[in-house]
Amino acid sequence: MKFNFGFDGDKTPVQEPLKIQHTDSNTPHLLAKHLQSIFSKLPTYQPIVVICVGTDRSTGDALGPLVGSHLNRTTTLRNLHLFGTLDEPVHAMNLAETVETIHKQFQNPFIVAVDACLGQVASVGCIQVAHGPLKPGAGVNKDLPPVGDIHVTGIVNVGGFMEYFVLQNTRLSLVMNMATVIGDALYASIRRTQSFAPSATTALKFE
Repeated sequence: MKFNFGFDGDKTPVQEPLKIQHTDSNTPHLLAKHLQSIFSKLPTYQPIVVICVGTDRSTGDALGPLVGSHLNRTTTLRNLHLFGTLDEPVHAMNLAETVETIHKQFQNPFIVAVDACLGQVASVGCIQVAHGPLKPGAGVNKDLPPVGDIHVTGIVNVGGFMEYFVLQNTRLSLVMNMATVIGDALYASIRRTQSFAPSATTALKFE
């Protein structure tokens, strides 16, 4: 898949939070631009940590690890640090330990939390970006520590009833497509923030 990301180069704040359907043709551009507007305000020395929460044992809950594995295959970004892939997932059993490790390893990290969530029928397939911590496990009554300065969530199925069953029976195609869009947008936004001056207008292409 090939995306062409063009930015207008300004730092005009994008209205928060963002919620956008992953299948819309302009979603890759808008999502990357939205994230870049957030990252561009960070000091250049501040490490960006992406923590992708979830497990490959559940189709719906695999969104985070899929994003992590996608980033792990493509990224060479000097200021990006990644936790949570299909091979080494961050889930309910090790989330608290991982968060503790991050704060020991990095000084004042800016943490981006990525996870799947459930929502209303009309919102399935939407990607959301919002300030503040992610509260993983809230939809399935798990008491897990909040994590993230911002969070990116993908609404993978309908919530409100038999959440575990719903997550297990979520379409893999939907989850993989959403993970690709999120992973590409994170890569594009962080790479542009690090590699280009704020006034640059050069388009960023994915191969």
